[in-house]
Amino acid sequence: IVIGPSGSGKTTLLRCINFLEKADSGTLIFDNEKFEFDKITKKEIARLRRKTAFVFQNYNLFLNKTALQNVTEGLIVARKMHKAEAIEIGKKALDKVGLSDRYDYYPSQLSGGQQQRVAIARSLVNEPEILLLDEPLGALDLKLRKEMQLELKRLQREMNITFVYVTHDQEEALTMSDTVVVMNGGKVQQIGTPEDIYNEPKNAFVADFIGDSN
Repeated sequence: IVIGPSGSGKTTLLRCINFLEKADSGTLIFDNEKFEFDKITKKEIARLRRKTAFVFQNYNLFLNKTALQNVTEGLIVARKMHKAEAIEIGKKALDKVGLSDRYDYYPSQLSGGQQQRVAIARSLVNEPEILLLDEPLGALDLKLRKEMQLELKRLQREMNITFVYVTHDQEEALTMSDTVVVMNGGKVQQIGTPEDIYNEPKNAFVADFIGDSN
């Protein structure tokens, strides 16, 4: 989990990993393969993008399409998959996120938590090796957020893929993560387990920020 105050660079980092923004410098290591951001080719970017998927905070669902249509749209249009095959894959993805009874529901008929599940299912159908999540639960109320935290942890363990998860919520970061990256001012302040971050902060900023759960 990547955590830090607003403007610390969390979302920019996520977008650079997915090449939605261009980093001026730095190195991306993926499966022990190194890529220099200022030298990477379009072909390499396309290859890496196929291994990642992005879940946005505002869901980005098509309001005029059902849950199943939202999930299968990319498979049919971008990947030119046969509709019947895409539907089968889409249903399995919606089943995984607990929406087996909502295939034909439109976003306006779904709760905020259910809409976020559709957005996650839409990302999972691409079978990514890394799932990038930009404050995916920020728009939900506290009860739904707690439920979705458990759901995301279950999905991550079940699918055994890497989640890079951005949040500004200290409690969410400490309870959901295996590794925490604390950022401020566009720089990484500390990387460690939740226990290390909480018990052994490297500097005053980390101590103050992680210690403040309000």
